[in-house]
Amino acid sequence: MTCVCEQFVDFSKLSLAISAASILFNPTFWNIVARAEYRTHILTKLAGGNAKLGCYFLAITIFSLGILRDFLYEKALREQPTLEILSIIPVKILAVISFIYGNVLVVSSMWALGVTGTYLGDYFGILMESRVTGFPFNITDNPMYYGSFLSFLGTALWFAKPAGIVLSGLVLVMYLIALRFEEPFTAEIYAKRDRERASGKKEE
Repeated sequence: MTCVCEQFVDFSKLSLAISAASILFNPTFWNIVARAEYRTHILTKLAGGNAKLGCYFLAITIFSLGILRDFLYEKALREQPTLEILSIIPVKILAVISFIYGNVLVVSSMWALGVTGTYLGDYFGILMESRVTGFPFNITDNPMYYGSFLSFLGTALWFAKPAGIVLSGLVLVMYLIALRFEEPFTAEIYAKRDRERASGKKEE
């Protein structure tokens, strides 16, 4: 069984391990940093007390890490075996659809949320007035994450790389784990805001 797997995925390549490490690192990093900001306002303090500037700094950092992750992913794929059965036209079509649809989800969600909405502005106290319900959030609550996964998967299918499918699965798993931490934490941030507003109205 091990020999069969190694025909499709070359686990001896360092580039594969580095790509996997990058995929593991990114959501772990931004969750740790965002929670540190919420509790200590460390980035806001480093930005001279400007929460929006601190959020922009985090946004640039996360975006840059994402570019590096994508570069490492593509580098890893170049060194991995190709599976000929994935080179057929139907798979190529599926790859294109997956990649395009994934990017539409990512870009449209960024457009709907803006910079601070996309890059954890909630943890800086920069809260949205109401929940975004238009496209793509009328399709899924987490279009950025699912769109990113589909983009990774589309790339893997286009180049007929089983290793890319494995790494895409890792991307999805990491995002699902991240959501288990992010969603209840973010919900509590907004619930706290609503409680404070309700309390303020009672005092008036």
